Amino acid sequence: MSRIGKQPINIPAGVTITVGDKDITVAGPKGSLTVPLQENVNVVVDGSILTVTRVDDEPKSRAWHGLQRALLNNAVQGVTKGFEKKLEINGVGFRLSGSGKSIEMALGFSHPVKYTAPDGVELKTDKMTITVSGIDKQKVGQVAAEIRALKKPEPYKGKGIKYVDEVIIRKAGKAGKK
Repeated sequence: MSRIGKQPINIPAGVTITVGDKDITVAGPKGSLTVPLQENVNVVVDGSILTVTRVDDEPKSRAWHGLQRALLNNAVQGVTKGFEKKLEINGVGFRLSGSGKSIEMALGFSHPVKYTAPDGVELKTDKMTITVSGIDKQKVGQVAAEIRALKKPEPYKGKGIKYVDEVIIRKAGKAGKK
């Protein structure tokens, strides 16, 4: 039995879950998300508890059991609290401006780099920090990864865009001749 899949999901007040034939709609105070329903998994809403069970013990069913539960739990958390990732820009001459849907960054290239977020994701800037927030965990993580990929942190001086909680392992510079 999947350790993740067998755990029930508590549905907070204000969240409604509608189980359809091919998808599950989770609606809450921050918005609404749709999660595809897998054919080897049953989803049952009983009052304020959501349980995910599998149809049989086939390998495919076992594989989808925990994933279906995790996707539904992320959707419930997203429509109630939301998700956010913070990025930090380090480097001499690096600048950051803009907010909302698009930001503009000076990252040491010959041109300013503009990034526009997709629908459902919001960007906030504060000095040299970018906060990516939204209700869809996958979209928030993808946008944060795309912004970080514009200028990955380098190991010698630590210049670049990194996650706030990320630790950059530094390398020693060139050793002088003796």
